[in-house]
Amino acid sequence: MKLATYRQPGADPQDPGATFAAVVTAVEGQRATQVVPLEGFSDVGEVLATPPADRDELIRQALEAAEEAPARVLDAADLVPATLIPYPTKVFCIGLNYRNHILETGLELPEHPTVFTKFAQSLTGAQDPVEVPQEDHRLDWEGELCVVIGEPGRRIPEDQAAAHIAGYAVSNDVSMRGWQGRTTEWTQGKAWEDSTPVGPWLVTPDEVVRGARIITRVNGEVMQEDSTDDLVFGPEKLVSYLSTMVTLLPGDLILTGTPAGVALARKNAEGRRPWLVPGDVLETEIEGLGLQRNEVV
Repeated sequence: MKLATYRQPGADPQDPGATFAAVVTAVEGQRATQVVPLEGFSDVGEVLATPPADRDELIRQALEAAEEAPARVLDAADLVPATLIPYPTKVFCIGLNYRNHILETGLELPEHPTVFTKFAQSLTGAQDPVEVPQEDHRLDWEGELCVVIGEPGRRIPEDQAAAHIAGYAVSNDVSMRGWQGRTTEWTQGKAWEDSTPVGPWLVTPDEVVRGARIITRVNGEVMQEDSTDDLVFGPEKLVSYLSTMVTLLPGDLILTGTPAGVALARKNAEGRRPWLVPGDVLETEIEGLGLQRNEVV
């Protein structure tokens, strides 16, 4: 099953009342074609906050109502993906978690996950623009698999962690490398407002491909391509590890790290790093989880 948060075209991205949660009922390639709204829910986070039995029932009722009244089924081409979960209580991010990316940095595989955080205001939608801030032009891409928590838990054993995962989504940990490099602590380069696209959908674990391909493109050119099998610390390990510190709640997000191929590790023909600039189109895609397309402004 795929759940998404949408807004009508032309609606103010900052207006919380302009969005609604929906079930994606038809997909072509990596794009949704039909969706069924979940009445009374403005975003997927509100759906996940509902007790599981009630959640399943409301989705069942919405799908049955759509079968009886086809007008309830909306054309996804007329809608814009909004921030999937706009108000998570926590956004955890993991650095240096793909073997190939660690090798390109010249570091050794870590014994423990490298953890930093973002804020709810850091998040944005799968088709929303990403801004080069006036304070830092060193804008970098980092395509990532995002884990979405569905059931609360503290000190979750790794062999029970899967039951706490509602699903997975595409994300991009767009980074301001100038500010990130000011100190050895990374948050100031990672948590900028409206900088981290998440979506277009949450895909439940039963539909997720293990070892899915993750690809990042800039203006159509592949910059990152890897398999989620290359993760050093997988989703279950991360859920267990992070829940040791604090109770994970429905809608909490874990961005699991990025593969090799970031701008920081590249140089163009002129010897410069190819930072994102206004007019670039950033695409992030994970097999079965959908496609993001964000214009840099």
